[in-house]
Amino acid sequence: MTADNGSVIQINKLSKVFRDAWHRPKVRAVDNLTLDVRRGEVFGLLGPNGSGKSTTIKLLLNLLFPTSGTIRMFGLPPREPSVKQRLGFLPEETYLYPYLNASETLEFFGRLSNVPRAELRPRVEALIEMVGLSAARRRPLREYSKGMARRIGIAQALINDPELILLDEPTTGLDPIGTRETKDLILKLKEKGKTILMSSHLLADVEDVCDRIGILYGGRLCAVGTVGELLEKEQLTQITIPDLADATLRKIEALVRDIEGEKAISVGHPMERLERFFLQIIKEAREQRPDTAGAGAGTFNADLFRREATGRDVIERLTAHEDAQPQEPDPAEPQQAGPPQLQADHRVLEKLTHFEPTPQPTPQPTPQPKRDAEDAADAAKKRSILDRLVKDPGKRTEGSDQ
Repeated sequence: MTADNGSVIQINKLSKVFRDAWHRPKVRAVDNLTLDVRRGEVFGLLGPNGSGKSTTIKLLLNLLFPTSGTIRMFGLPPREPSVKQRLGFLPEETYLYPYLNASETLEFFGRLSNVPRAELRPRVEALIEMVGLSAARRRPLREYSKGMARRIGIAQALINDPELILLDEPTTGLDPIGTRETKDLILKLKEKGKTILMSSHLLADVEDVCDRIGILYGGRLCAVGTVGELLEKEQLTQITIPDLADATLRKIEALVRDIEGEKAISVGHPMERLERFFLQIIKEAREQRPDTAGAGAGTFNADLFRREATGRDVIERLTAHEDAQPQEPDPAEPQQAGPPQLQADHRVLEKLTHFEPTPQPTPQPTPQPKRDAEDAADAAKKRSILDRLVKDPGKRTEGSDQ
């Protein structure tokens, strides 16, 4: 990509591949991305979950290293310390020290950013006032709600008066008032000449504040341009006239300019909502390349969820069929089984209502095994031999001597 002095961020053929323990490619998070962010504009980076938005921001911050391609910020690589001094960053999740209060937190980040001590305290108080946390400035952050922590996160991103501000989901966790104030703040920062790159899933917020947008899917850039260029419906034309009379409405197709005289008439193309345009771009990207390392299209599977039948359900289904009298089957034809669900219901009801006494067992003669008779004969033989030895020991002795 040709260098442009008016661009704060220049990304050229950037790719990031995550590998496994054996250094084999596992996920291609960013795929040949070429993009530029111009000075003084608000650029919105959009895409579904896993499309590469956060990975791109981490590459800009030098928290990750690209597999291929180049990044230039203010004409320098992102690893340069002078680049980091001109940056402000709001991460997707606000990670702050919970035991510090708002003033201590901003003073801590101000010192890390080398803000002069004489300017730090007034700047801290002004930022706390700007994000609406004056009443909670002395409370530890562990007592803050998610929205309040998000507000102090926005303040820390601005503590060093940065030229380039990277915002990852800036309105996450904010109430409608905080969301509106954040969007107004972004527009005021733009008026001060700041360059802002924001990533968001809230398309209405992006549509309200961004000059240009880029849509990512599977790490690739699918569409980029101004909001007007992307959302304009060129195949349609609309005419807007204030206070148009009823008589003019009936003749508008042929005589509107002649009848209305010098009334202001704007002729242009109607705009569609960013949400509809975004979904259409993602749908086309999925059709062209359905494989992605990020989130895909979900499909509801009703078979995964089963409604358990209660006792009342079983009785209601049975009583609904009680008027139907069973017919005698034709002997010539095999009997057809009823519906499986009805059969199951009848079996459940029979088990619940039928009582059958337990039959008493009939005594059976104990069989005499053949082996028992043989054991008895052996025992008798042994007793006979023992008796002879005990009664006439002299004979046994004499016989043994002979």
